[in-house]
Amino acid sequence: MGEQLRFFLNRLRQRLWIKPLLFCLLSVAAALLAQLADTVPISLSLERLIPDVNQDSIEDLLKISAASMLVIATLSVSSMVAAYASAGSTATPRAFSLVIADDVSQNALSTFIGVFIFSIVALVALMNGVYEKSGRFLLISLTLISLAVVIVTFVRWVDKIARLGRMGNVIDKVEAATVRAMQDRQAFPNLRGVPATLSDEHATAVYAKTVGYVQWIDSGKLQSCASEYKVRIIVAALPGTFATPDRPIAYVLPDDRRADLADLAPIEKAFVIGQDRMFAHDPRFGLVVLSEIASRALSPAVNDPGTAIDIIGTLVRLFVHWSAPRQQEPEPATAPECDRIFVPELSVADMFDDAFNGIARDGAGLLEVQVRLQKALQTLAARDDDAMRIAAHRHALSALARAEQAITFEPDLVLIRRAAKITDRLDC
Repeated sequence: MGEQLRFFLNRLRQRLWIKPLLFCLLSVAAALLAQLADTVPISLSLERLIPDVNQDSIEDLLKISAASMLVIATLSVSSMVAAYASAGSTATPRAFSLVIADDVSQNALSTFIGVFIFSIVALVALMNGVYEKSGRFLLISLTLISLAVVIVTFVRWVDKIARLGRMGNVIDKVEAATVRAMQDRQAFPNLRGVPATLSDEHATAVYAKTVGYVQWIDSGKLQSCASEYKVRIIVAALPGTFATPDRPIAYVLPDDRRADLADLAPIEKAFVIGQDRMFAHDPRFGLVVLSEIASRALSPAVNDPGTAIDIIGTLVRLFVHWSAPRQQEPEPATAPECDRIFVPELSVADMFDDAFNGIARDGAGLLEVQVRLQKALQTLAARDDDAMRIAAHRHALSALARAEQAITFEPDLVLIRRAAKITDRLDC
């Protein structure tokens, strides 16, 4: 249930209307809450300390608040739309979900709309004589507090919107999302199951009924199905895999080969399939998006090798993080023992292909990109990870071969070979 809730909340974060709706409900509740001050018994001494606020002054303040909040909310929406368009055009459309999930922008828009709703509801109630002395005092206090919150939020939002959608900001968001996905996968490399050691030679294939990307796998549901049907399940499609009706997403091995398998639909439903890939639960998608940003920067229309070099540095940080010694954390006590679910780990070779193929291809003719790429692969080859060392060696040789075909100026090739000389001493 914990994983299901987190998956659901991650999807809600990408919906721009969720937070404004919550803030609107809180605003209506706050406006009506002021009336309770008139119904709660107050001692005579305390009531004398409460000033009798003039109703006209509160009306004027609420009218100003309502009018200004509507303008600011409209301004924030137009600025956010411009930032979203900038992120899609300068970086990659695949990063849109991260940009729209920005907490500061969502909180700012929600605050502006919430205060606008509060002002309207409070103004209507005030003009109809709902509030008395204590209620009017609480109402103006809430109004002043809301305006103070708006000022602080507006200042923070202006600072944030100046960076939202910029290339550096998008790269940082993609890197942060990829790190979170890597940490989740490092904690459970087999998605709470066991390593995929079984053969699917005599297994029954399970196919997806819809076409799309595997976004999440409910391991607990798979374990329940496996225990109920007395089978073992081999996962064939990790999150990020493109599922089609002719491509198996899982294989089922019954404990008794002579037994008839029950309906396999519940197993298929444990794979959440959607139209888009998601950063959560899919570390390779973050690498793909970073590579896309670098490839666009290396296109003749953009011609920005500096961004590609920045991306290479980001990829090095991510792979260093991935190869760091894993700290085994005990699983929660409520987590199911998924001993009937066999899940393969992520392939380092595939991750390197996602990250570096596009950069090596599109930057083959650029000296500065090739030198930086060779140095990055040299760093990764020195990690205490055999799979990463082999993958880095393979990509270093491939990038050098591309550069030798694309660059005709011999002194540039000498510099690239000099940067790649460490690859000649690697033993695969």
